[in-house]
Amino acid sequence: MTETLAILIFIGSLFSFLALGVWVGAALLTTAAIGMALFTTRPIGDSMALTIWGEQSSWTLTALPLFIWMGEILFRTKLSETLFRGIAPFMRNLPGGLLHVNIGASAVFAAISGSSAATVATVGKMSIPELRARNYPEHMIIGTLSGAGTLGLLIPPSIAMIVFGVTINESISKLFMAAMIPGIVLALCFMLYVIVWSVLNRGTFNPIADVETSGMGRRLLDLLPVLCLIAAVIGSIYTGVATATEASALGVFGAIVLSAVQRTLSIDTLRESILGAVRTTAMIMMILMGAGFLSLAMGFTGIPRALAEGIEAWELSPVMLILILTLFYIVLGCFLDGLSSIVLTMAVIEPMVRAAGFDMLWFGVYVMIVVEMAQITPPIGFNLFVLQGMTGRDMGFIGRASFPMFLVMAAFIILLFIFPGMATWLPETLSN
Repeated sequence: MTETLAILIFIGSLFSFLALGVWVGAALLTTAAIGMALFTTRPIGDSMALTIWGEQSSWTLTALPLFIWMGEILFRTKLSETLFRGIAPFMRNLPGGLLHVNIGASAVFAAISGSSAATVATVGKMSIPELRARNYPEHMIIGTLSGAGTLGLLIPPSIAMIVFGVTINESISKLFMAAMIPGIVLALCFMLYVIVWSVLNRGTFNPIADVETSGMGRRLLDLLPVLCLIAAVIGSIYTGVATATEASALGVFGAIVLSAVQRTLSIDTLRESILGAVRTTAMIMMILMGAGFLSLAMGFTGIPRALAEGIEAWELSPVMLILILTLFYIVLGCFLDGLSSIVLTMAVIEPMVRAAGFDMLWFGVYVMIVVEMAQITPPIGFNLFVLQGMTGRDMGFIGRASFPMFLVMAAFIILLFIFPGMATWLPETLSN
């Protein structure tokens, strides 16, 4: 068998498994085993066991199930109602009115859950009926929720950021610091788009703004526990008091206390949150195992080295490299979820990016944004599926409604490239 044929079989196996709907983790593991059989005589079982153990034995990775569990606990409480009641009075007078609640509430919940899909589901559960009842345009309700929901991948504690950090062996705490300012600025960019859209459509946009504004002090008081939980988790990391893993444990404890205070904590709630966290963690861990083993197999094929040497031979400028990577991840996001895209490509992309001289903290923020764009890109955009189930709209309508937010994120990548200090300033300042 020629080397070219072996490589075609190897790559074809991966895409065939994914096209058939095989679990991503299982597809990666099986493809890696095929690659090991084609390109090396090393025992497959021994190599798999050693690689999987190495991938799963990271202490940093302990933060992953704990942050997921924290989000699962709060997902099953009255948090979304509290967010809407607390944020709505402060947004009603902005151009675009309560559409900003989708963005503001998503940013707040993103700082708790670390999950894009959970952010969309939790905020949408409360905001969609409220905004529909007030005659807000359906495409703007869905579009703002779709775009702002992706903030769960960027604003700490991001689950995808933890996976990225573990994959490239980078500090999770520094990655969280790097993502904070870009996350806030991106949320403001979403709000700016809503303001501009509202001004341009002032004649046709007449929602009912019947938000109760009395007792705003009490509403702020309702938000205080949530804000305190965010400050405790993120603040403990930024001040160096706790590592990301220790902060995740603090987050779980705080979520349990908050749920108990809200009187929404029960044995059933706790059991459901644990089961939800176990399911999500198991899925992510299996993807990480498969990606680690696949990276080992790809090393024997010579594909990463050949790709890196080929791109290096092109002598691309930093601008062209980022442009090509952006297009690459957007296309890849049409077929894979965000986590799979990250772990599947880093073995090839990381050496290339380091050789080009990019700061890996900056690159981590960049990857989160392009993966966010993939979250709202048909046909596999996870946020689109969540919204389809919640709104009953067809995928075409949801995709069109989400497209302006896709363009906002594309523009933000340009902004991030022009001002890299947006991502690097905070970790550099706090590390000194």
